[in-house]
Amino acid sequence: MNFWKIAFFSLAGLVAASLVGLILLIGGTTSSPPLPESDAKGTEGYTLELNTTKENFEGIANTYIRKAVKGALPVELEMGDDVLLTSELTVFSYTLPLAMHFDPVVQDDGNLILKQSSMELGHLTVPPSTVLKLLKNSVELPSWMVVRPKEEEIFINLQDLPISGDVQVRAKEVNLAENDIILEVLIPKN
Repeated sequence: MNFWKIAFFSLAGLVAASLVGLILLIGGTTSSPPLPESDAKGTEGYTLELNTTKENFEGIANTYIRKAVKGALPVELEMGDDVLLTSELTVFSYTLPLAMHFDPVVQDDGNLILKQSSMELGHLTVPPSTVLKLLKNSVELPSWMVVRPKEEEIFINLQDLPISGDVQVRAKEVNLAENDIILEVLIPKN
């Protein structure tokens, strides 16, 4: 056999193996991290109930997100009929707009789960779990934000938000249709 034929088939095999490896790496689902246990610190104290609007909550959330990702990825949160996270994803030197739609769910302990309802990545059809896995692996997120690709959700641990002192925040109600968000601020007795 000719040297050039051997080189060609070796290179073609290497390229094919690399593509299969990349697809398996990106497309494979991994187990999601467990949800953190709810700690009971700060339950003894004073409770302040805050009613806010989508616009105010959006501004607060974007401030915390910007501080957390430190410019690593341009992420913007918008609240309308649902929660919309927008960003950009660069794939092979092409920048694609990314939009992920979530429905907020308030847990019994006052934390939030954002359940993914739909996703748009340019004109590509990509499973939402794959995009969440890329988000989880490409950006160092704060400890209070847990991406769970297999469940297609993002867990927001409001009790771990970096607020001064032992002050804790809990969600009581998130009603986007009525533009009504109720938060509890727990201030411990000292």
